[in-house]
Amino acid sequence: MNSTPDQPLVKWIMIPLVIVLLTIAGYFLYKNFQVTSIRSRRVVSWIRNPHLHPDWSLKGLTRCKSTTPFLFPSDGYVGFLWDDSFRLGHHHQGIDIFTSADSGETPVYAAYSGYLTRLPGWKSSLIIRIPDDPFLPGRQIWTYYTHLADTNGNSFIVDQFPPGTSDLFISEGTLLGFQGNYSGTPGHPVGVHLHFSIVLDDGDGNYLNELKIQNTLDPSPYFDLPLSGTTNQDQIPICPP
Repeated sequence: MNSTPDQPLVKWIMIPLVIVLLTIAGYFLYKNFQVTSIRSRRVVSWIRNPHLHPDWSLKGLTRCKSTTPFLFPSDGYVGFLWDDSFRLGHHHQGIDIFTSADSGETPVYAAYSGYLTRLPGWKSSLIIRIPDDPFLPGRQIWTYYTHLADTNGNSFIVDQFPPGTSDLFISEGTLLGFQGNYSGTPGHPVGVHLHFSIVLDDGDGNYLNELKIQNTLDPSPYFDLPLSGTTNQDQIPICPP
């Protein structure tokens, strides 16, 4: 005769197990938000007094090593990293480079050669198709640049790339535009910065949705910098001396 487990016994076994799992999950959530809070405080400090932290800034058009695949795309401090989290369920899909200058003043450059597209409705964004990932030849990837407009959506993208530009070849180091503070909603600015991400291809020659972190790549190896919020707890991303 088959027997069924004693239900009260199962209940008393499951309750401690659930408590343990919730405790573990809570710990990792706490650690994640704690790290992001540290970076948030640093970003505020940088925006208010960038002259106090010159050693936090990286230079555009430079590489950490001669073998580093990507040029750094703009001057500034990398305040937020790939996979940082600002709220429950959120994962930052790229890096945010904060300038010490006003909106429209800090140049943004192409990190790698490729084919540039600007959709007709894009005021502050560009995407560049790279047919051969430098780490996996034959895999197509895309580099995405945004916040290149002022608070009202007036574009800082150079005239060479008007809305509707499609698959135009450009070389690494090409001037794309200037850092801005457009959030997507006129009159509600963000801090002046460049958001940069590396987006995967769908296999049919199109870029995937950049808003989902699973469609993006950790940019750390492409710049030889600790740019992953998963592994970088509180280190400021700068090139080693």
